[in-house]
This record gives sequence, C-alpha cells and structure tokens, in this order.
Amino acid sequence: MTTNDMLRVTDSRTGRSYELPIVDGAIRAIDLRQIKTSDDDFGLLSYDPAFQNTASCRSAITFIDGDKGILRYRGYPIDELASRASFLDVAWLLLRGEMPDKEESAGWVHQISHHTFVHENIKKFIDGFHHDAHPMGILVSTIAALSTFYPGAKAISDNERRHEQIVRLIAKMPTLAAFAYRHAMGLPYAYPDDELSYAGNFLNMMRRMTEPRYNPDPVLTHALDVLFTLHADHEQNCSTSAMRVVGSSRADPYSAAAAASDALYGPLHGGAYEQVLRMLNDIGSVDNIPAYIDRVKRGEIRLMGFGHRVYKNFDPRATMIKTVADQVFQVTGRNRLLDIALELERIALADDYFVSHRLYPNVDFYSGIIYQAMGFPVEMFPVLFAIGRMPGWLAQWEEMLLDKEQKIARPRQVYVGYGERPYKSLIAG
Repeated sequence: MTTNDMLRVTDSRTGRSYELPIVDGAIRAIDLRQIKTSDDDFGLLSYDPAFQNTASCRSAITFIDGDKGILRYRGYPIDELASRASFLDVAWLLLRGEMPDKEESAGWVHQISHHTFVHENIKKFIDGFHHDAHPMGILVSTIAALSTFYPGAKAISDNERRHEQIVRLIAKMPTLAAFAYRHAMGLPYAYPDDELSYAGNFLNMMRRMTEPRYNPDPVLTHALDVLFTLHADHEQNCSTSAMRVVGSSRADPYSAAAAASDALYGPLHGGAYEQVLRMLNDIGSVDNIPAYIDRVKRGEIRLMGFGHRVYKNFDPRATMIKTVADQVFQVTGRNRLLDIALELERIALADDYFVSHRLYPNVDFYSGIIYQAMGFPVEMFPVLFAIGRMPGWLAQWEEMLLDKEQKIARPRQVYVGYGERPYKSLIAG
C-alpha cells in the first residue's frame, strides 16, 4: 500500500497544488476531499455515473483486460479452466483462491451433492406462484425465502456458519431453478439425484418424467458445465456489485444473493441472450443479413451480442462457446439460427465499421443459441446464468466481508435541486 508515485493536481480556483498518492494505478477518491476553496468547503467529489471509471474495492478474484480480451479467475486463463476443470472445482477456486487437490475436490463435490434437497415447504412456497409466473421471478423470491429457513445465516462473522450457507446456495440453485421451471410448465417436481454430476443433476431435475432414473447426455452435461464455468464470475458487474452493496449492510447471504439475482433479471444484464435470439429470428435468413447490417450502420437498430462494456477485443468466453456449440449440435441437430449467426459474425468482422468501433461477438452471441438447442425456453436463460454466477457472487461477498477497508455502501451525490425556499400553504387563509 506504499508508493512513491504521485499525481500533482493544481486547483485553478485557488492556485494551490496537491499531491495524491497513486496505488495500483488508482487514486483514492477520499483524497480529493482535501481540495477546497475555503475551510468550510466540503471538498472535491468525483462524479462517475454508472461507475465507468471508479473502483469500489480491491479484489483478488477475477482479472479482466478488456483491450486484450483477457479473463482470468485467480490468475488462471478462462479457456484453460473451461476446457480442463469442472465447474465445482472452479467454484472452489473462486472461493478458496487455489485449485483443489483430488481429496479436496472429492470432499467438495460430496458436500454440494448432499445439500441439493430443499425443505418440502419450499415446494409449497413455489406452488403459491401463478402458473405462468416467470421462472426468474420464482427463483429470486425463493432464494430470498431461504433466509427464513436458515436463521443461522445471519451469523456472517462465523466462518463455519458462513461456509454452510455458501455450500447450501451453490447446491440448491439447480434445484430451485428446476422447480421454478417445472412449476411454470405444470409438471411434477423431480428430486435431485446425488449420484449425478452438478450439471447432470440439473438436467435430471429438468427432464425426468416417469423413468426411475434419468441418464443425461454426457455431451450436453459437459456443455452445461462449461457454460456455468464461463459465467462463474466477471469482476464488478451489475449483479456482483448488487451482491456486495447489499452484503455491506451485513444482510444474510440469501438476501444479498436475491438482490444480485434481481439485478441479473434485467434485460441489459441476464436478459441479453434473449435479445440475440430475437435479432436472429428477425433477420430470418442468411440472405437478409446485408440489409440488416446496413440498418445497424445507419443507427436504426443495434447489433445484439456484439460489443461489451469491458471488452474492446474478442470476448475470451465467446471463442470457447463456439467450440461447445459444435459439440452440442452434433447431439441436438443443427439450429437454423446458427447459420445466420455464423454468417452475421463473418460479415460484421470483415466490415471496417464494426472493426473500427471494436464491436466483436460477446458471450451472449452464441450462449442463447446453445441453450435453445438444448431445449431450454428463453425464460430460463437468466436462471441458467444465475446458477453459474452464484459461486462468483459468494466469493465476492465473502471477500467484501473480510476486507477491513469496506464499510456499508453509501455513494455520494451531486445535488442539482432547489436551494432553500419558504413553504407556501396551498390552503387559502
């Protein structure tokens, strides 16, 4: 935390100069408070709508270099983790900082697989939703409701209690997600099968009907595991920030995770897959792509699934997803939208307009096509996103709790309303 690097600032209002320490490429916003025009001046604030250039924390979990297209979990490149590690091992990595050895991995899988069942009253809670309730709405509400089933979750300073809730949330997410889907479809709930893998068990609860045991396709199971890994964490995005902000009040992890899921529910975050599918359906055929591209360049419409708030190069997750797509379509058959997507990508990346604007395919571009090919309805896409993101949310939440610099989140504002004014009664005297 010590540095010899300084930013020298001269205030043109007063002529005074200040030296602000630079640490890890950042200055502390609180250091701006010393820049005043008078002794009773509050001091200078930084104004940054949507936090486009403000760091709210110091984190050792996920590293992103958007200009170079780099994403790493705890130092490991995302492509290596997605191709060589299981999702649960990646979850351990995010939470613990290191990859588990064989014994730790087996013990971790055992813990998760033996906490997949939910209290029977949770089923009654879900049954209270209307038959056409959105699965994500059911999931968000049910996650929040879990806090009433585990009152010990409020003891967030107790390491053992905190670990119990982390295990429960990761373990029960696929169960809650599958129950939400089956309720919306009017199907009976299928219970977990602890002998299946994490992704395989989720497919079991989604698909099992009258057969005594459901055997998920290994290719689809692997694809789902990879997709969960690719979505496991992504630095300080909207939902992760919501998890940290709510957690900063020392709320239990179920309440914080419900808030994060709510943020993910938004169409600009977890709903982006659906927008890509709608775009591809609107295009309709490969022949219509050039005309669609022209409309995009004229500013009439947006090219969904291209560009990213962080990545100004290829999204490293998108390349991995294309490999998974090939494997999935060998099992499910080729999705007609894939041909449109591939040709759209080819034409866009050969066009100077998109290259100069650094608009490259992101993780959303192919994810929705894969999920649709696997038989998931569009309404389930943000739910699937939430399953994969839960370990990252929890790792970020715990890191925030253990960070002594963190306090309850309370942003400042730049007030632009009325000054003091007298009250005038609207009632005639």
